[in-house]
Amino acid sequence: MPDIYTDAADEQTINDVLSHGLGTPNAPKLRVLRIALARSLQIPTPPPEDLDGSTLGPSGGEYWLTRVTGSGLAADERGRQDYDLAIRALLSIYHGEDMFQDEEAEPRYKRYLQRHVRRGLREIRTSWRPGHDFASYLYQDLFVAASPAPARVDRAQEILAGLREIGVIAQIRGVDEGPRISRYRVYLDDVNHYDRVKRGLEKLGLYLGLSTRQGILLQEDEEREREARVLALDVPRPRETWQSVPGARLRDWARTAEDLPLLTVWPGVDVLGAPVAFDLAEAPHLLLGGTTGSGKSVCLHALLLSLLWRLEPKDLHLVMIDPKRVELGQYTGLPHLRDGHVLEDMGEALDTLDDLVGEMERRTGLLREQGVSNLAQGRAQGRMDLPYIVVVVEELADLLFQSREAETPLVRLAQKARAVGIHLLLATQRPDAETFTGLLRSNVPARIALSVRTAAESKIILDEVGAEKLLGAGDMLLRPRAGVPLRRAHGVLVTGDDIKQCLRHVRGEQR
Repeated sequence: MPDIYTDAADEQTINDVLSHGLGTPNAPKLRVLRIALARSLQIPTPPPEDLDGSTLGPSGGEYWLTRVTGSGLAADERGRQDYDLAIRALLSIYHGEDMFQDEEAEPRYKRYLQRHVRRGLREIRTSWRPGHDFASYLYQDLFVAASPAPARVDRAQEILAGLREIGVIAQIRGVDEGPRISRYRVYLDDVNHYDRVKRGLEKLGLYLGLSTRQGILLQEDEEREREARVLALDVPRPRETWQSVPGARLRDWARTAEDLPLLTVWPGVDVLGAPVAFDLAEAPHLLLGGTTGSGKSVCLHALLLSLLWRLEPKDLHLVMIDPKRVELGQYTGLPHLRDGHVLEDMGEALDTLDDLVGEMERRTGLLREQGVSNLAQGRAQGRMDLPYIVVVVEELADLLFQSREAETPLVRLAQKARAVGIHLLLATQRPDAETFTGLLRSNVPARIALSVRTAAESKIILDEVGAEKLLGAGDMLLRPRAGVPLRRAHGVLVTGDDIKQCLRHVRGEQR
């Protein structure tokens, strides 16, 4: 009898990694199984029981310990074929159980091993796609987070020396450490040197050994409003020192947000680590853009989980459109879905958008009848119990490429749907003028930009440059509504496990 089972999705992930990630389609599958095990062991919460099973479909795989841990294999010339004892020790420590002694240890060991391998495979297909750089993915997910912080250099003295190089004499009066950025409070000896600092940021970055893409940002914060000689420099730290923001924080924030508006979402934390939240109803429509690998999809999941941890179907309906048929499939069957499923057929998506325009007109009439100006007011006064509707388009460029007619109902919703509680969340990894046309731009005021390739793409999303210098992996600039300054934030790291836990909570299966 096999020891570990996988399902068809797991097998597809294994084959994708071997063929497209490692470039070794005929290599043993154990290579991917062991990578998956390592990925799962990085997650602090135990893998769920729904990964058990010995009959996972005819397209699944069956594996023996000999193929996975090397159990029973004779040592090769380097003596490193049998890793079974080492893996038992890892699982014993992880689960706080003895996987060596009693008779029940063997089936528990195999059960835990299967859960970890399958969870690791799920994490890989959530975070990596064929065509993306698998080596970079492995480096970021397996090694960077686990690397010890390097010896700290006296960055403050380096900054002062770099400032002197551009003719600025200053003192550093404090430093605040965020998840990825250190914010230095600089006091200028001469207030007239401020413009010199502003013009010399790129030279200062080069002096500190930073790339031109990951430069220093000058912040106009409240201290400068009080004292003209004070400025704040946000200096990125080396990647191996970054601190990730776990997806579990979304649940904690949502559970303590009783006084916040219903459609409050948390895309991440600010440069000093404080939660960043905004009300999607006030936005009232949002464009989320970023190139491949920028963290755009993870940010989209963070926004969705922010809503799902708090709101029941009576308060929130979702319309999910996924032209690429990749990212949102795991939400199928969610009770919040207005159509009962994720829309992957663009003909059906267009019909649904047209129906939403009709729903907007119907709600507008109801507001008039009830004598209220918007849905929030109607709900607060007990005159209306309609749910909010959030329309999520996972890839706006693909939707418009397949169905240009979809732009018409999107524009109408963007123009008039705010008051009736219908809000758009449009995501794209190809920000260009053809995708985000003038009519949409003028009616979708809230923006989140993750890293993009060029300053022109940054202007498409934000109406100004800056996103081309972001650090990637969830680093973002956001403007939660029109007329407010851009704010920098670092995204929550939402894993497949975080999404599973939230969906179990929504379906009332939380243990």
